[in-house]
Amino acid sequence: MVYGDYGYMEEGKLGKPYNIKLIKKLLIFAIPYRAIILFSLILTMIITGVDLSFPYISKIAIDRYILNSWFMINPDKKQDPIYKKFIQEHKKLLINSSSPDAMFIARSNLKKIDPSLLNQMKKNRVILDGPWYKMKQDKSEAESNKQIKMIPSSKLISFNKNHILRIRADDLKGLELVALVLLILICISFFTGYGEHYFLEWIGQNIMQDIRLELFRRIQDQGISFFDRNPVGRLLTRVTNDIENLNEMFKSVLITIFKDIFILAGIMAVMLYLDLRLALISFTIIPIIILVTSFFSRIAREVFRNLRQMISRMNTFLQDRISGIRLIKALSVESEQMKLFSEINHQIYVFGMKQIKVFGIFMPLMELLSSIALGILIWFGGGSAIRNQISLGTLVAFIGYIQMFFKPIRDISEKYNIMQSAMASTERIFEYMDMERQVKSPGQMKKSYKLKGHIVFDNVSFGYSQNSLAVKDISFEVKPGDTIALVGATGAGKTTIFNLLMKFYEPQKGHIYIDGIELREIPADILRENIAIAMQDIFLFKGTLRENITLGRDDISPSQMELAIRDSNLSVFIKRLSKGLDHMIGEGGIKISSGERQLLSIARALILDPQVLLLDEATSRIDPETERMIQDAIARAAGKRTTLIIAHRPSTIKQANRIIVLHKGRIKETGSHEELISMGGIYSRLISLYSKG
Repeated sequence: MVYGDYGYMEEGKLGKPYNIKLIKKLLIFAIPYRAIILFSLILTMIITGVDLSFPYISKIAIDRYILNSWFMINPDKKQDPIYKKFIQEHKKLLINSSSPDAMFIARSNLKKIDPSLLNQMKKNRVILDGPWYKMKQDKSEAESNKQIKMIPSSKLISFNKNHILRIRADDLKGLELVALVLLILICISFFTGYGEHYFLEWIGQNIMQDIRLELFRRIQDQGISFFDRNPVGRLLTRVTNDIENLNEMFKSVLITIFKDIFILAGIMAVMLYLDLRLALISFTIIPIIILVTSFFSRIAREVFRNLRQMISRMNTFLQDRISGIRLIKALSVESEQMKLFSEINHQIYVFGMKQIKVFGIFMPLMELLSSIALGILIWFGGGSAIRNQISLGTLVAFIGYIQMFFKPIRDISEKYNIMQSAMASTERIFEYMDMERQVKSPGQMKKSYKLKGHIVFDNVSFGYSQNSLAVKDISFEVKPGDTIALVGATGAGKTTIFNLLMKFYEPQKGHIYIDGIELREIPADILRENIAIAMQDIFLFKGTLRENITLGRDDISPSQMELAIRDSNLSVFIKRLSKGLDHMIGEGGIKISSGERQLLSIARALILDPQVLLLDEATSRIDPETERMIQDAIARAAGKRTTLIIAHRPSTIKQANRIIVLHKGRIKETGSHEELISMGGIYSRLISLYSKG
């Protein structure tokens, strides 16, 4: 697909972001940190256990201390079959009071009685309404009277505050203990939460660093044809925006995902333990949640995929236009470019609004489901509490757990856009990381291997597209130390020969040999340490002059630098600079003249003392004085090594031992300058045209 008239290619249709292979590839980067991950998961489980304990502790506080009441078993119903059945099955749950024949059962133990039996007991008044409370006894009183004193709740109204506090002193102490336990658990939660967040964040940052380095390495490993197909803006998006999206997923999603899983599993287990029937009723909403989430995920996935493509397209557009801002201003086409940018910007807006619509429905729907689940719980649970089938503490705990149950789901809902965007970015990142190199290096040679510079092209054909060949059946030989000039009109195939020799592309037909070794068998790094190229279009990085010559190599000795500067005649330029090699070059080198660029390019090519030197239009677009300096540098450099020169000016061509004339991708003439002039062919006409120019 082509976007408008800009020629930006759409990336291939991607698979599902949640496929197992993709996740496995992502997890490979986590392997070096597995010990820290395991430790973080242990901290996560501790935090989960603490969080799950809060509602349960509330249940204990309510049932055991706040509502620590008892129900009387009616002694007048001893002959009732229900009474006898109850005593037979649940006598262990009863206590005797100081009143004759009066037995009591704790409110918290009512849930242990079969609901149907409990209903029959209430109907037959085997169990009496109205809670009772245990009277606190002194130590001496308790020793002399093993039975417990009970008091009905109706009599508490007539007691004063101090008397009530004395009656419920044990319950108050129990609540103090509960408060202390909660305080300890909160402290544990704080410190383990800090450790969990710190370590998981640290892991995420390290994994992002590793992925970014690996992605940049994979991009650098690609052949030049890869960069022909992929705009710079798209590649920048992969290394910056897409990696950052993945980082956001690690920070906002993966940090909490394991905790959420543990919490959901723990909540379900505790709810089932507290009350099986009420838990199963609460879980009826889960299939609906799964269906809703699955439905909206499919919609959101496509929206995010399109949004990421449009952002990539915008980055490519901006990179091109900002780089070519001088041309845009020179031709006064700002308004036209603004119109094109407005179209891209509007498409991003459209997809952004689609994203908002999706989550504008999805998130409130999740809130609605949460409210429905809570309503169902209060309806069934409240009725059960009224019928004393469950305790009030159990109902409160269930309400707490059901709210906790939806919290991780709400978290996922809130972070769903981050997760979808990150997974879409992950697809695109691994699409590039899975690419094989176009020009493969077998890696069979030692790093110290030195080429002699004997070059042979044997019937080589190559085309940048399948429909058109740039060079056809090219065959020639360059002996070590020779200087060969490649001459021909634009499009004749001169630069293509250099590209093939530098292993930027592989020939579709024929073979290239250096020192009798086929080029395919020479690793790219060894080849490019022995063959250097000074290009016509010279790219300068923002940095010092020294950094632009060494290109980040830290193994360049001062003597190597001095020799390269001297042989390239760059010393004349350096002497004019106050800071010398430490002079800062601006972005793109806009203050550096064409001639100075050429001298710098030659110095850059000579820095490793290559055995083969390729010079592409080294004397184009420069003044006569600089041309003389460059020609002197070429003569000095060529005297030590095999040299191939693409040149148009007769003064440069004449330095060559032999001249190869190319026309429409084929070799038409070869010989010395005098021999080719005497032939009166293509070379003679080219020289005549150059001389007139």
